[in-house]
Amino acid sequence: MEYRILGGSGLKVPALSFGTGTFGGGNEFFKAWGDTDVAEARRLIDICFEAGVNLFDTANVYSEGRSEEILGEALKGKRDKALISTKATFAMGDGPNDKGSSRYHLRRQIEGSLRRLQTDYVDIYHMHAFDALTPIEEVLDTLDKFVREGKVRYIACSNFSGWHLMKSQAIADRYGLARYVAHQVYYSLVGRDYEWELMPLGLDQHVGALVWSPLGWGRLTGKIRRGQPLPETSRLHTTAENGPPLEDEYVYQVVDALDAVAKETGKSVPQVALNWLLQRPTVSSVIIGARNEEQLRQNLAAEGWNLTADQVAKLDATSERQRPYPYWHQVQFADRNPLPVPLAAQKG
Repeated sequence: MEYRILGGSGLKVPALSFGTGTFGGGNEFFKAWGDTDVAEARRLIDICFEAGVNLFDTANVYSEGRSEEILGEALKGKRDKALISTKATFAMGDGPNDKGSSRYHLRRQIEGSLRRLQTDYVDIYHMHAFDALTPIEEVLDTLDKFVREGKVRYIACSNFSGWHLMKSQAIADRYGLARYVAHQVYYSLVGRDYEWELMPLGLDQHVGALVWSPLGWGRLTGKIRRGQPLPETSRLHTTAENGPPLEDEYVYQVVDALDAVAKETGKSVPQVALNWLLQRPTVSSVIIGARNEEQLRQNLAAEGWNLTADQVAKLDATSERQRPYPYWHQVQFADRNPLPVPLAAQKG
């Protein structure tokens, strides 16, 4: 397993990490992801350790805390071998202060997460979304205190806009507070918006990307194909409307290209899609999930080899979409405002 520095920190993380959204199945939304219990979680975690994967990602809202509970129980006796990433901001109750990134809410949530995880610290603590109602100074001061208290090692954000992240970094610098070293982002071959602003920002501000839903919300598993019904186990049956909207024909077009490259490499469609991500700028770790051991072993095999430049260019060209303003205009001056992924490479 390759280990990469996480953004502007000194922490090394595996190129592939394991997402535990499949743990618990606490409500209808998360049951569509999976309902892994403690015994199965232990087995999957052991397989991860064998492969060199030691970063496990969860969140307080995953199955209403059940994911954290199962991860904590499954890591008993192995905590010193693991890196744990969890999150807060989304609602954890019906009260007016049971959501957001206020000092009040975050203090309650870090204590709750530590209790469920059966640990006295988390390695990476994410703001799961931007809270525009709480002053950024309050958010960062609270997180900085968690770091100084030893409850959190590194802070990160998730699903921020470019200005959310940049303003946060500027305020952290102004007051000497802990900076965000990572940004957990949606990025896939059928979801490349991350490249337009957040990737250049990540390069400039030394913020590593932790990629969630790298298979495009279940669309790049190799089981979604033109003229065929959705497989029975697809999360898209019940969660499609909660994920990124995509035209079917665009997905089929990208899957066709993945099929061609998969045949050339002798790899599977999801392995090719994951490997493409591992070669992108700023990507520190790609978070993979799995309902069972077979899926996990298949996804782990996406690392340890590389697509050729021609294969990457083929996938780039097939998945490229029209950029919104001002990015389509900036492309005309790429010699003075270079893109993280050059257009020449995208067009082959």
